Amino acid sequence: MAGRISAVSIVEAVASDLRLRIFSGELASAQALTETEVATSYEVARPTAKAAIEKLVAEGLLVRGVHKTARVADLGPSSVRDIYLARAYLESEVLRRLAAARTVPAGAVQANRDIAALTTGAPLDVVEPDMRFHTSLIDAVGNERLSRMYSSLVAEVRLCMSRVQSLHLLDTALIQAEHQKLLELIEAGKGEEAARLLDQHLGRARERLVAAMGGEAGPEADLPYELSAR
Repeated sequence: MAGRISAVSIVEAVASDLRLRIFSGELASAQALTETEVATSYEVARPTAKAAIEKLVAEGLLVRGVHKTARVADLGPSSVRDIYLARAYLESEVLRRLAAARTVPAGAVQANRDIAALTTGAPLDVVEPDMRFHTSLIDAVGNERLSRMYSSLVAEVRLCMSRVQSLHLLDTALIQAEHQKLLELIEAGKGEEAARLLDQHLGRARERLVAAMGGEAGPEADLPYELSAR
């Protein structure tokens, strides 16, 4: 039993480090990642390297065809829109339900405080509490299956968010201010207003990232905070 626990631990440790390297941009989009390379780099057995790669393939961070080398996911404009729209569908309904009960998740409040307290502009420093803010909203509903559904998007969402931050597409103060407004709308029981603000909050990031990837940005890219917070 101890050996099995250790093996799983090593796989997760390798996958976790690869995940961070992808989020930070050290492993670039479309970069190949072979089992031999991973095994050599981390000094692990090839089956362990294979399992770590398969874990990231399942998360959508790596892609691999049959009998093909795994590559870092190369998110294009259409993929970015798919990811953001999928989370918007889930999060909008969650905001309505939280507002109906006037439930303001403590985890979301703390995550937003952590964003406000940031003193560095490092991309991953912003992404971690930002992701925690949105996940706290989902988990506050108390529906296990909904949380699992959202967690299946988390890796791809983090990848998008890391790209947004590394390209300096959004001001951290703007993110924090709109999060605060969302919490205030939930507390006031204004679910539809919260859902509209969320669409603008996510839409701005989505369309700016689409443009940075060579696509044509939609009008949401230029929404100022004054408009979205009305």
